[in-house]
Parts: sequence; C-alpha cells; structure tokens
Amino acid sequence: MSQIIAALTGDIVKSRKASPEVLEQAFTILRRSAADFGQQRDLDLRFTRNRGDGWQVVLTRPDECFDAILYLVASLRAGQTGLDTRIAAAIAPVDSLGTRDLSDASGHAFFIAGDTLDRMARAEQIKIANLGDAQTALVDLTANIAARWTATQAQAVAMALLDPAKTHDDIASALGITRQAVQNRLAGAGYGAFDKARAAMRNLTPDPKP
Repeated sequence: MSQIIAALTGDIVKSRKASPEVLEQAFTILRRSAADFGQQRDLDLRFTRNRGDGWQVVLTRPDECFDAILYLVASLRAGQTGLDTRIAAAIAPVDSLGTRDLSDASGHAFFIAGDTLDRMARAEQIKIANLGDAQTALVDLTANIAARWTATQAQAVAMALLDPAKTHDDIASALGITRQAVQNRLAGAGYGAFDKARAAMRNLTPDPKP
C-alpha cells in the first residue's frame, strides 16, 4: 500500500572541482546532519549516496520537508568545505522505501524529485515540485537568502532549526559566544524572515498528480 512521503534528492555543486577528500567530507556532513535531524524528530531519513555526487533522503512526515532542506543546506555551509548542495523535493506517493537504504526504493515521489533536480538550473539551490505560486515564491525567496549565509551564520541557523526549543542562550553556550553574537548571526542570516516562511510551509499543498 502506497503512502505519501517527502523525497529529497540532491547533488553537490561543482563536485568535479573538489578533491576526493573534500567531497567525502561534504558527504560525511550531510550524512551526519540527516541522522541528527531524524533523531531529533524520531524519523529515519535513510541517507543514501548515489550517482557519485548525488544523494537522497526520505521524510515520512512531509510537513518536516522544508525544515529538513534548510537544515541540510545550513549544515553543509557551516562545515566550511567550500561546497554547497542543490536539493529538489517532491511530496507524493511511494510504493516502497527499499530494503537497507533508498537504492531500491520506488514510487512517484522519488521519480518526481529526481526529475525536478535534473531540470533545475545550476544557479538554483532549492526546488519543491508542484507547489502553487505563493509557496514557490516562498521557496525561491528563502533559497536566495540561504545562498548568502556565511559559515558562522549557517552554524547558528542549523542549531536553531535542529531544535526549535533551544534559546539563544542555549546556542550561545554551545558555541562559546555571547547571546548578542548569536542574535547578530541569526539576524544577518535573515532568520526572522524565513522563520515565518517555515511556518507557512508546514502545510505544503503539492499537486497530487504524479
């Protein structure tokens, strides 16, 4: 019996210009970040690497899709590998989540996410398939903001996204900086603006057609 899930498919930007060591470091960050996000929300994202510089994760709670995308983007930027990732997502039915990982998973969600990634312009970083105009505009605006994050801004954003219950004081203590420094990093990252977009995106309304 099929279920509705969010499939995320990504690749590493300019991976061919990176050394094997740096590329592996980027994948280590993404794999660890997917595991951390899943553990925090009691989900198994089943991070799977494919096609050399490609990867996939799955979210059985589609309402977490946008937060997961932003968290993965922020985590990789914070890792200071010099590499970024593009991410395409689709909320649609899936027939199977595979066995050991997503390499043998099947269903419309995976097909649509992969096709969306293939159709993305190299300059695009985030795309969620089959959204209405208003939600597409929110995704594009947030992606534009995320593209400007510094590593330190991304680090603060990632920590705020991972556990919304954490206060600025909690983040400051973890990073060994002042509360004001945390506030400055989040403000510089535009967190207040896209935090409202995150709330709006928790009720995604994709076209149900495959």
